[in-house]
Amino acid sequence: MAKRAVRAEPDREPRAQYAALPWRRRPDGAVEVLLITSRETRRWVIPKGWPIKGLKSPKSAAREAFEEAGVTGEVGKKKLGAYHYDKRLASGRTQHVRVTVYPLLVEAEAETWPEQGQREKLWTPAAEAAPLVDEPELQALIAAFAPD
Repeated sequence: MAKRAVRAEPDREPRAQYAALPWRRRPDGAVEVLLITSRETRRWVIPKGWPIKGLKSPKSAAREAFEEAGVTGEVGKKKLGAYHYDKRLASGRTQHVRVTVYPLLVEAEAETWPEQGQREKLWTPAAEAAPLVDEPELQALIAAFAPD
């Protein structure tokens, strides 16, 4: 009996990830957001990851922000929205992912953090950050971001 070929098509159902949109207010009142580079493609993204067992989704997003960008602060309980992308898995397959985004008011930046040295960081006004990311839905979320 012949083996079936492994298809490189994405899984039908999107898997969930949680992301933080780290932000701060400058002394002049302007809002900046923090972008980081992805480890492999070096594209500008926001901190995100798979759900963390035992943590609700906003706290999971906040944990990713610390691990990937070294920032901590007050994470919002209300989501900003969501965006979708296709993640290439180690197997070579792609997985459709739905990323729910939560705001994170940054109160501190650590001197050391788990993924330090693996990513670059960029604080920039939201209007300038939006066109730097590739995903159209994420661009729209960042462009529309206006904290209370």
